[in-house]
Amino acid sequence: MLKIGLLGVGHLGKIHLGLLLQLPEIFEVVGIYDIDQLNALSVANEYNVKSFANVEDLLMAVDCVDIVTPTLNHFFSASLALRNRKHIFIEKPLSETLEEGKLLVQLAIEADVVVQIGHVERFNPAFQAALPFLNNPMFIETHRLAQFNPRGTDVPVVLDLMIHDIDTILSVVKSNVKKISASGVAIVSDSHDITNARIEFENGCVANLTASRISLKNMRKSRFFQRDAYVGIDFLNKTLEVVRMQDLHGEPDPFDFIMDLGENKSKKKILIDKPELAATNAILEELKAFAFSIINKEPAKVTIDDGYYAMNVAYQIIDKLKENIIR
Repeated sequence: MLKIGLLGVGHLGKIHLGLLLQLPEIFEVVGIYDIDQLNALSVANEYNVKSFANVEDLLMAVDCVDIVTPTLNHFFSASLALRNRKHIFIEKPLSETLEEGKLLVQLAIEADVVVQIGHVERFNPAFQAALPFLNNPMFIETHRLAQFNPRGTDVPVVLDLMIHDIDTILSVVKSNVKKISASGVAIVSDSHDITNARIEFENGCVANLTASRISLKNMRKSRFFQRDAYVGIDFLNKTLEVVRMQDLHGEPDPFDFIMDLGENKSKKKILIDKPELAATNAILEELKAFAFSIINKEPAKVTIDDGYYAMNVAYQIIDKLKENIIR
């Protein structure tokens, strides 16, 4: 059993705490720490766990930590844990700046511990089910729209929302980024609230990403287009649609959907698959994966290098926005 401490018990931190307590066969929740001591004591009383007065004492008592603090605090918490050679799970984004992220990557190498980044959509059952169908996509379109919540405005919408799609795309497209362009609009906060970015890869794949935190409705959809197939993932509703084409041989069934591509070309049979997916909690699954990596001495499912790569691309988008932002 792994002794774990939780740093940060705000809205998301409380969710993590509740899930950690659901895994007593894997984790022993030694305690929590939050800079807001009154909040920490309240949460400790609610969940019947110990509240530590400082991070150092908590680190001395655990094998690993779950860092769910505000992004501005990620570097301090993670660097302290790594210098104490503790395994860490840290919510996205990895850090506030690329310089901090680079230092954390180096510290992780020196500490020789498991570091997993909380890119939770990697564990979404719809994305997991889509992976076997994704084969060299050449055009990707994503929409991540959220109703306004002041809690997310401490970082740009690219780091708050779009980075989820940046990470999933980078995990699927096995090619280096060649070019990035972006535009954005600042409406209610000091940074862009709506952003559109275009990522071009060396293998020819193009990804078009849109993120908004002032939408009237929530949406988290990604569409992957590849040779003879379309894969649509609804991350919010956890559904998957796969549309494939295959050459028609012989006479079609009366209920088959057939596409005629014109003279001198074979007809295509359209196959539509909407598999039923098991209901899983993505945060619970990523915490279980974190434990599995520690126990089995294996790399994390979402490594610190993955987290830094996604952050690097996110900041390239932000740099482009500085050139093109509309106020």
